[in-house]
Amino acid sequence: MIKLVGLALGVLVLGVMAWIRLAPSDPARWHEDPRLVARPSSPNFHLIRMAGGDEMPRVFQMAPEVLAARVDEVARTDGAERIAGSLAAGHMTYLSRTALMGYPDYTSILIEPAGEGAMLLAFARSRFGHSDLGVNRARITRWIEALSD
Repeated sequence: MIKLVGLALGVLVLGVMAWIRLAPSDPARWHEDPRLVARPSSPNFHLIRMAGGDEMPRVFQMAPEVLAARVDEVARTDGAERIAGSLAAGHMTYLSRTALMGYPDYTSILIEPAGEGAMLLAFARSRFGHSDLGVNRARITRWIEALSD
């Protein structure tokens, strides 16, 4: 009996893990404008915007279309997949997965003109769980640092 319960529990755990890794991502649900999104109640996100963000946006000394292309290159090099938006619009959303469990995280980027350059706004968040242990903040920080190189 104990072996049967253990087997059933193991199958259940594997099923949940498979569902987390294979659950479809609806681009319409995850493609958000960082300027307009409501702050989540859980701490599993990082928000970069002028008002009400976790940090202020950075201004880069490059044209918006150039910054959008660089963001796309950096995100893809980091293993992210663009699931919504376009470089031309300067509004893109990327899907990244955690290394061990494959939890999906979503990062929405918005590029806006700022004087002679362009400003990057971002909303990086986890789909599952309450805390992300700082993973989303670390990812967007890594991307921004790569843009500065």
